[in-house]
Amino acid sequence: MRDMKISVKREARERDRSAQAIKWLLLIHQLPPKPAYFRVKIWRRLQALGAISVKGAVYALPAREDTLEDFQWLLREIVEGGGEGAICEASLVDGLSDQEVRALFDIARDGDYAEIAKELRALSSINGGAIADSKPEAKTQLARLRRRFTEVGKIDFFGSTGKLTADALLTELEKKLAEAPNDNKAKEGEVKPISEELAGKIWVTRSGVHVDRIACAWLIRRFIDPQAQFKFVSAKDYEARSGELRFDMFQGEFTHEGDKCSFEVLLERLGLNDAALRTIAEIVHDIDLKDGKFGREETAGIALLINGVCASQKGDLARIERGAAIFGDTYESLRKGRGR
Repeated sequence: MRDMKISVKREARERDRSAQAIKWLLLIHQLPPKPAYFRVKIWRRLQALGAISVKGAVYALPAREDTLEDFQWLLREIVEGGGEGAICEASLVDGLSDQEVRALFDIARDGDYAEIAKELRALSSINGGAIADSKPEAKTQLARLRRRFTEVGKIDFFGSTGKLTADALLTELEKKLAEAPNDNKAKEGEVKPISEELAGKIWVTRSGVHVDRIACAWLIRRFIDPQAQFKFVSAKDYEARSGELRFDMFQGEFTHEGDKCSFEVLLERLGLNDAALRTIAEIVHDIDLKDGKFGREETAGIALLINGVCASQKGDLARIERGAAIFGDTYESLRKGRGR
């Protein structure tokens, strides 16, 4: 009887231990030796997903529906590039423990948050901490760091302690920036040029405008110059004349940078730290680049509307006018919705 009780207790402990175990997804892959850029590309994709290497070419993520989908897309990319691999769900039995693997994730995210915190401290020390003296630049930098903080948060699976420090620094600087005097602040509903240097320009872009160029044109007229004029050209190597600025085109002053669409670049350069505009930027990004980076629920609806505009309107100016109404209404809805 005594042996039976001991056996029952042992089995109960094993069940408890099993219930507390973390399920992991493991991507086991092999890449072709060439081209080198493909290997770098896959490595960067793994970093962006937040995966950590547990042994050589074996990368781990906590087992969830979204992380499984991430690995599945990446495996497809690996196979299409000439590599091979497999995804499996596993429980760690020997070697590394669950806590040790969790620690690897926390170390990686602590490093990401530490980089953000370092840049924030450097930004706060500009002009002896008088952030108002460099407000346009500070707004641009803070917007970039807030986006980076959000991106890291999406892959901070276990709540790294470094998040608290970075978040506190961000909040403090954003509060200082909001409290700083703004001589250029417009009244409610008033459109005022952000920069006199950008007002009165002719904005040049490629003909056959679609979502990115339509959104940029709306942003220009809404926040830079209500009377802005647009010029549409076909040559990719068009050289800007005096009084012209190019956007979303080859060698343009405002065009794609890295994985950012032109609307994102324009928004960042203007230093517009507006949550509603950032949401629109994410929608435009996903429609234009088709990479599903942000996955906002509004994206499909906006894409359908813009496709309708482009199908019904052959003229570029007509597309911009119709598209401006879509983005204007979306902006007001997002802005007022956040206010509520």
